[in-house]
Amino acid sequence: MIDLDIISLFLPACAAGILVLSTHFLLGRQVLKRGIVFMDLAIAQIAAMGAIVATQFSGVIDGGYGSHHHAHEYHEHGMTELYLMMDWSLLLNMLMPFAFSLGAAGLIAFLARFIEKELEAVIGCLYVLAASAITLMLANNPHGAEHILKTLGGHILWLTWADLIWACLVSVLFLLVVMFRPAVLSGAFFYPLFAVMITLSVQLVGIYLVFSMLIMPAIAVAALRGWKAIAGGYLVGTLAVFSGLIIAHHYDLPGGAAIVVTMAVVGMVFRWVDFLRKGCV
Repeated sequence: MIDLDIISLFLPACAAGILVLSTHFLLGRQVLKRGIVFMDLAIAQIAAMGAIVATQFSGVIDGGYGSHHHAHEYHEHGMTELYLMMDWSLLLNMLMPFAFSLGAAGLIAFLARFIEKELEAVIGCLYVLAASAITLMLANNPHGAEHILKTLGGHILWLTWADLIWACLVSVLFLLVVMFRPAVLSGAFFYPLFAVMITLSVQLVGIYLVFSMLIMPAIAVAALRGWKAIAGGYLVGTLAVFSGLIIAHHYDLPGGAAIVVTMAVVGMVFRWVDFLRKGCV
C-alpha cells in the first residue's frame, strides 16, 4: 500500500534536486571550461557566512527580544515599531547572503583579469577563509555544530513546496536567459549569475550537493558533445537524485549525502560505459 505521507515528503525533495540540477549542470560545464572548480565551494561558503552575519546583526537589531519580554514590548515600543524591526531582520537575512556571494563573485571576476595562473589557488584560499570565519563566529554558539552541518549537508528531505517557490521562479528565468542568450554563460555576466544561483541552491540542499550537481554530471559527460552531453548530464543527475532519495528513505540516511554518493557512482558508471562504447578500454 502506498504511504501518502512518504510521497508528500519525497516529492518536494525530488523537485528540489531536479530544480538544482537543471541550472547547475549548465553552470558546471562552464566552471570546468574556465578551470575554476573551487569557485562553487568558495562562493557557497561566503554566502553561508553572509547568512550567519545577518543572523548576528538581527539579534542586535531585535535587541534580544524573547518570550519573557513580550509584556512590555508592546508598551515600550508599540506594535508598529516592533513589526518594523521584525521586517528589517527578515530582509537582512534574505539579502545578506546574496550581497556576500555577489561581492565574492565580483572579486573573483576582477582577480581573473590579473592572476589567471594563481586564480584557482586564490579561490581555494577564499573558501578556507570563509570556512574558518564561520567556525569562529559559531564557536560559542550552542547550536553552532548543527548549523555548520546543515549548511554543508543541507536538509533536502525536509523541504516543502513553499520552500521551492523563489528558487523555481529564478531557475526558470535563468534557463530562459540561457536558452535565448547562451553567450551569457561565457561573458562577464557569468560570475553574478553563478553567485545568485549558488546562493539560492545552498539554502535548499547544502554545499556538498550543490558542488556535486555542478561538477559530477559535467565530468561524466566531458567526452561528449552537443545534445548527447546535455542529455547524458541530466540523465546522470536525475538517476542520482531519485536513487539517492530512495536509498536515504530506506536506510534512514541524510538525503543530501546519499545523493552525492549515488551521483559519484552513477557518474563513474556512465563514463566507464562511454569508454567501453568507444573502445577506449
